[in-house]
Amino acid sequence: MLEADPTPQLAGSQRYLQCMSPLHSVAPLLLAAAFTPTHTHQLLHSRELWATVNVCSPKDQPNTIGIRGSMPGDGHTKDVMYMRFRVQYQDPTTKQWLNLTQGADSGFLKVGSAGLARQAGRSFQFAQATGKPAYTLRGDVIFQWRRGTTVLQTATEPTTAGHKSLAGADPHGYSAATCALT
Repeated sequence: MLEADPTPQLAGSQRYLQCMSPLHSVAPLLLAAAFTPTHTHQLLHSRELWATVNVCSPKDQPNTIGIRGSMPGDGHTKDVMYMRFRVQYQDPTTKQWLNLTQGADSGFLKVGSAGLARQAGRSFQFAQATGKPAYTLRGDVIFQWRRGTTVLQTATEPTTAGHKSLAGADPHGYSAATCALT
């Protein structure tokens, strides 16, 4: 007997059954109707879809970067939203943003029902680099809307300044695109 694969699958990659019941043939149509191109466009271009650095090595949290994200709900209370927080550094030679490989990735975290917009965040603390030049960090947040194990939509946003964190900013109201740690 085959067990269901709990790993989230992209909505575009569907598995086909050899024998489909009437319910199985209607379900994909209902799912497609819930995420029309217009609805997807609204999610991906919403003012509620953003990422920011809301902590950058304050005195009470040295060598720490805090990344916060906001994502709009899709209006379906049974859908669930997830965020994944990653820290990137800017290569001083090429100026490209690269993912840090150790201890700088939260994995996907469940942030709640997709009925309404949600915010969440994670902080990452790094070892002090005494005597070395400062390095520039930023966050990269991957947002997912899921229904069961099906990923309905994915978006990725780098951190930008000018956003209002509902919690966790240090100092209060702090929002930046990058963070320089020494």
